[in-house]
Amino acid sequence: MRHHRIACLAFDGMAPFELATVAEVFAVSRPELDVDWWYRFELCAETPGPHRVVGGFDIVVHHGLGRLRHADTVIVPGVADVRRDVSPTVLKALRDASARGARVVSICSGAFALAAAGLLDGREATTHWRHARLLQERHPEVTVNASVLYVDHGSVITAAGTAAGIDACLHLIRKDHGADVAARVARRMVVAAHREGGQAQFAEHPVGRAPADDPVDSAVRYALDNLHRRLAVDELAGVAHLSVRQFERRFVDATGLSPGRWITHQRIRAGAALLESADYPIDVVAGRVGLTVAGFRRHFRERMGVSPSTYRRQFRP
Repeated sequence: MRHHRIACLAFDGMAPFELATVAEVFAVSRPELDVDWWYRFELCAETPGPHRVVGGFDIVVHHGLGRLRHADTVIVPGVADVRRDVSPTVLKALRDASARGARVVSICSGAFALAAAGLLDGREATTHWRHARLLQERHPEVTVNASVLYVDHGSVITAAGTAAGIDACLHLIRKDHGADVAARVARRMVVAAHREGGQAQFAEHPVGRAPADDPVDSAVRYALDNLHRRLAVDELAGVAHLSVRQFERRFVDATGLSPGRWITHQRIRAGAALLESADYPIDVVAGRVGLTVAGFRRHFRERMGVSPSTYRRQFRP
C-alpha cells in the first residue's frame, strides 16, 4: 500500500491536544477501511530531541525539517508564542514545501507561521478567535475570518483552535477519500462526522442547545423545517415574537452569523447532503433547498470551493 506522507511540526511549548488530534487522525493504522492508500505520520522539529509541551512533560522528536522536503501534507499545530517571530529556518522549510506542491495546514496559532511564510498573502484565513485581531494586525495582507472553523484554499488550509483541528483533519480525509471514509473515522473517534468550515467557532448561546422556549431557537427550527421555501427575516422575527432589530442582534449572538447568511449556509449544507445521498438532478436539489439552480450553483461553489457536480463525484459514497 502506498502512503500519503504527513509531516507534523513540533516545538517547545506546544499544546498536546492539537498534536494528539493530528496523530489520532493520521498516525493510526486503519486496515478496516480497505482503502487503496493511507497516511504515514512523521513528527518533525527544527531541532530533533526532547521538547517540553504544555502540562510539564516532554515528547521526543526523531526527525528534523528535512522531512518536509518529501511530505505530501505539512501540518503546523500552533506556534510557541504568537508575539514572537517564527524561526526563519522553519519559514523557509514551509515556503519550500508549498512551492513544490505540498498541502500546508495550520491549526490554531499555526496560522501565524503560515502568514509569516507568506503562504496566506491575499487569502482568507482563520485562527483561534482570541488571536484573530493580532494576526490581522501583524499580517494585514491576510483577510482574517474569526467566525469560522476552517478555511480551505486547496493547497493551504487554516483551522481555528483546538476542536476545530479535528474538523479540519476529518475534512482532509473527506477530500482525500470521500464522505463515507471520513464518517467511519469520525465514528471511531466518537466525534461529529462533518462540521462545515464556515460554521461559527465561538458562540455564547449555541442554538442547538438553547432552551425550547428560546425565541431564536424557535426561529431556527422553523427555518430548518422550511428551507424549501423563501424565508424573510421579518417572517423569522415574527416566529420569534421579536422586532427585526432585536431578532437580528440575538441571532448573531447565538450563531455568529446574520440570519440571511445562516440560512444560505443551511441551504447549501442540506444540498450537499442530498448530493451525497441521492441521485436527484441539480435543479431538483436546488429546489428542495429553496434556491434557483443558478443561485445554488453560485452559493455552493462559494461555500464548498467546487461545483455541485464535482462535489457529488468526490463525496458520493
